[in-house]
Amino acid sequence: MKDDIIICRCQDVTEQEIVDAIKKYNLSTVDEVKRVTRAGMGHCQGKTCRKLVEQILSRELSRPVSADQYTTLRPPTRAVPLDLLANAEQSFDKVVSRGRGGHNE
Repeated sequence: MKDDIIICRCQDVTEQEIVDAIKKYNLSTVDEVKRVTRAGMGHCQGKTCRKLVEQILSRELSRPVSADQYTTLRPPTRAVPLDLLANAEQSFDKVVSRGRGGHNE
């Protein structure tokens, strides 16, 4: 079934969710689809689903796929606890010493 087709594996967004969002919110760009559905906002940053989202937009809006539709890319980030940052130099020294044949406690 159409609504079971996963378009964005990172965010688990289906084709039907994208189609519904395009119709409900009158979306017309990949960035708008990303903001509403989160398709293309996972670890791959749209590398695996962007073309599919473009094709769905093209089909739903009856227009050709636009090669000049740029999307906003954001590097994947995670919150880093301050204590980890405070000990980063010590941790880095341990990793470097392991790489050089050093020994750890």
